[in-house]
Amino acid sequence: MQQNWLNVTTPIGTNIERMKLIDYKHVNVYQDAQLVLQDVNFQVDEGEFVYVIGKVGTGKSSFLKTLYGEIPVKEGEATVLGYDMVELRRRHLPDLRKKLGVIFQDFQLLTDRNVEANLRFVLKATGWKDKVEIDQRINDVLNLVGMATKGYKMPSELSGGEQQRIVIARAILNRPKLILADEPTGNLDAETGRQITELLQQICKSGSTVIMITHNLHLLEQFPGRQFKCENHCLVEVTQKREEDSTEELD
Repeated sequence: MQQNWLNVTTPIGTNIERMKLIDYKHVNVYQDAQLVLQDVNFQVDEGEFVYVIGKVGTGKSSFLKTLYGEIPVKEGEATVLGYDMVELRRRHLPDLRKKLGVIFQDFQLLTDRNVEANLRFVLKATGWKDKVEIDQRINDVLNLVGMATKGYKMPSELSGGEQQRIVIARAILNRPKLILADEPTGNLDAETGRQITELLQQICKSGSTVIMITHNLHLLEQFPGRQFKCENHCLVEVTQKREEDSTEELD
C-alpha cells in the first residue's frame, strides 16, 4: 500500500472531480517595472506535477513568485487556491501562504536553531498552539522525508541533500494542497537531485499539486509531468512537443 505522505483522507484514484488550484488568464508578469512574461494562460488541477523550464533570466522565478504573492499580479485574471491574486491585499497574504508550501533552492533555514526548532517556529507562526500536536507533526514530517534521526542537528551539520529534505518537511507541515519548488535540485549533485525529485513526486501522488522549476531536463525524462517553458517573454506548455521529440529520438 502506498504511504500517505500528507495524511490525505480521500484515497488517490477515486472518481471525484479534481479541483482547479491555479487559473491564470492573460496575465502579464512584471519584475519591478519591466515586463517579464506576457499573456500567461496557466491552469493547474489538484494532484498534478508540473515542471517550469527555461533559460536563466526568462522569468521562471518571477512567475513562481506571483503564485505566492511575492510579486503582485496587476494585469489579467489570476486565482490561486481560490484567492483572487489581482485583488489580494498584503494583509491577506499570510492566509494564502498557510495553504501552500514553498521550497527554495538556497534552503532559507534558520541557522541559529536546530531542525526541530526550525519546524516548530513555522507551526507556531501559522497558528499551532498545542505542544503535543506540534511535536507529533514534526515527528511525522521528519519521518516522511527520511530525516527522523536528524531533528537535533543544526542546519550547518547537514549535507545539502539533507537540508533540502528538511526544507521539504517544512513545506508540508500544514498539509498544503500546493507546493512550489524553485530549483530544489539546483545546488545538489545528480543522484541527490534525483532523490529529491522522487520524494516530491511521492508527495504529489498523495494529494499535493507540485510546481517545480528546474534546469535539469534529465529529471523530466525520469519523472514525467506537465511541462511549461519560459521563452521570449511567454510561458507555453511544451509537454506534447517534448514527448514527440523523445519518440523521434528513439526512432
